[in-house]
Amino acid sequence: MVRSSAAFAMLGAASILALTGAGCAPKTTEAVPATPLAAAAPTADADMQAVLDQLAALGGKPIETLEPAEARKQPTPADAVKALMIKQGMSTAADPAVTTKDVTYPAGAGLQKARVYRPTGAKGPLPVVLYIHGGGWVIADIDVYDAGPRALAKLANAIVVSIEYRHAPEAKFPAAHDDANAAYQWVVANAAKWGGDPKKLAIVGESAGGNMAMTVAMTARDKGWPKPLAVVAVYPVADTSMETASKKAFTAAKPLNTPMLAWFFKHTLTSSDQASDSRLNLVSAKLDGLPPTTIILAEIDPLHDDGAHLADRLKAAGVTVDVKEYAGVTHEFFGMGSVVADAKAAETYAADKLKAAFGLSPA
Repeated sequence: MVRSSAAFAMLGAASILALTGAGCAPKTTEAVPATPLAAAAPTADADMQAVLDQLAALGGKPIETLEPAEARKQPTPADAVKALMIKQGMSTAADPAVTTKDVTYPAGAGLQKARVYRPTGAKGPLPVVLYIHGGGWVIADIDVYDAGPRALAKLANAIVVSIEYRHAPEAKFPAAHDDANAAYQWVVANAAKWGGDPKKLAIVGESAGGNMAMTVAMTARDKGWPKPLAVVAVYPVADTSMETASKKAFTAAKPLNTPMLAWFFKHTLTSSDQASDSRLNLVSAKLDGLPPTTIILAEIDPLHDDGAHLADRLKAAGVTVDVKEYAGVTHEFFGMGSVVADAKAAETYAADKLKAAFGLSPA
């Protein structure tokens, strides 16, 4: 169990090292610094495996072998969840406990889409959460990542604003980060218009979005913007070294594998020097003065140790950090609460941490 240039064209585990120069009961354990793997590799729980099997049955091609335009057309874990729900006789209709409105915001260059989630019938100024989706800065969108922000709006009784941003390779680093910063300023300015409380703000992100959630908090600190009360980073991209134990262990994992990480960086970066930029390699960033941070990890995930290493660096910088590892699940499990028990537990955990930061309930 995991605890705790060659050229751009190379898609193997050495690529980013070259770039940098260097229905089961929920089971959770607190993450600790990465240690060597146990003799037996971890296996997915039955409910997680059902999603993986369904994803395989959808017949997608390996992302790392495709051009970005084709990669964006491949079946997603969200598609697998929907197909599994249908197979199990479950309704796939949107939860009526949350209403949505699609809008646009002024991004770093032009307008980008955003979706505002609001608990149905909620009264009074509500806390507001900026949510940033994953996809390695290359694939996915707010539709693929609909379940996570929808669950958080319901469970945290908060307005959640999920944003789109420019994707690579059409717009390379730092375009997406610039859009995320612009979105945060826009959310601050418009929170009251949506019935939100601009003094109760937080940021949540998954994967590449978890990376950007952290960098938005860093930018707010550095530029003197209103400070978020909390950050929740779900299996964030945080350590561009490919020598972490989890990246070595889960080279062939699904739905995210180590060659895919190299593929994402290949399409996102303009030059190899950018891999050491502290907005990507968060473990090298100045982290002091950030708000309380919650990091959620999946056991079977090449990015597991990115989050574990980031937690260690945050603690060393004096930041309040809560870390939770969920065993038997993979990258992308967050948002699968309808079919994966640990996903529902993780969504509830994240919502409870947000509510505590907003002064609505104990952690």
